[in-house]
Amino acid sequence: MDWNLIFIGFIVLVALGFDFTNGAHDAANSIATIVSTRVLSPRHAVIWAATFNFIAFAIFGTAVAKTLGKGLIDVNVVTPNLVLAGVMGAIAWNIITWVFALPTSSSHALIGGYVGAAVAKAGWGVIIPGGWTKTLVFIVVAPLIGAVLGVIFITIASWVIHKKDFAPAGVNKWSKRLQLFSAAIYSLGHGGNDAQKTMGIITGLLFSVGYLKSFDVPMWVVLSAHGAIAIGTLFGGWRIIKTMGQKIVKLRPIDGVCAETASAMSLFLATYLAIPVSTTHVITGAISGVGAAKRVSSVRWDITFRIVQAWIFTIPCAALLGALIYWGVSSFG
Repeated sequence: MDWNLIFIGFIVLVALGFDFTNGAHDAANSIATIVSTRVLSPRHAVIWAATFNFIAFAIFGTAVAKTLGKGLIDVNVVTPNLVLAGVMGAIAWNIITWVFALPTSSSHALIGGYVGAAVAKAGWGVIIPGGWTKTLVFIVVAPLIGAVLGVIFITIASWVIHKKDFAPAGVNKWSKRLQLFSAAIYSLGHGGNDAQKTMGIITGLLFSVGYLKSFDVPMWVVLSAHGAIAIGTLFGGWRIIKTMGQKIVKLRPIDGVCAETASAMSLFLATYLAIPVSTTHVITGAISGVGAAKRVSSVRWDITFRIVQAWIFTIPCAALLGALIYWGVSSFG
């Protein structure tokens, strides 16, 4: 019996388990607005989101996977123990933040866990500075893009509604129909960017042990990652949905359309640029932007500040967990 192959298979399953927790944790990002505006019931909303999470594989490539898999740390130091520790560190942080209902970034948890384990193994020299520049910049830029686009879209929508003197009932009716589309394209962006991060980790593992001769993502890895994140979305993250959809600002259907469309455009841009961004950051920025455009005081900035605090701690805390788990795993050989 090839125990090495069994161990590699186990790590792949753990990585896909992370993708599952990503879907469950970030389900709120995809459907918080569509549930809070009562366009769809929670059950139908998660089915809608999961469907588009999965079919995103047919639209987006694997550029983000390559950035995360070989662009942040020296792939030559990657070992099965390192990958296992990095993914387990990310899962641990996801569970901790889920317990406290904090919509933190699963993407940054994975990055943190992976890098923390790598540094624990080989020191700070393992980090590739150039690969981190755009990733760190977009931690700030991504939610700002979402916020700015959210302000622009809700301002245009409000002007059109006022100019044409549409009745509120008619606006809500058409907004609910449009929100089915905006939630769908946001879920495409979510699946297209987030699933690729696990693809990068798995491909790096297979490359490091010689199962792949070049860093090209196999189709079975692509389908498995999208499938895992879709199933996780079906499982849902109802605690975080309440925070995202109700606690930041009270949303109308037209607000949901603008927030989701703004977020989707930001995610499409980041995926095109091969940047692993946080869907949580983007949608939070968009929701806050939409709310602030109506009235700055309508946004519960105390909740938003609490979320931002969790963002700041995600990478270092996940990195610490990844390092501790790596040392623990390595002590068992």
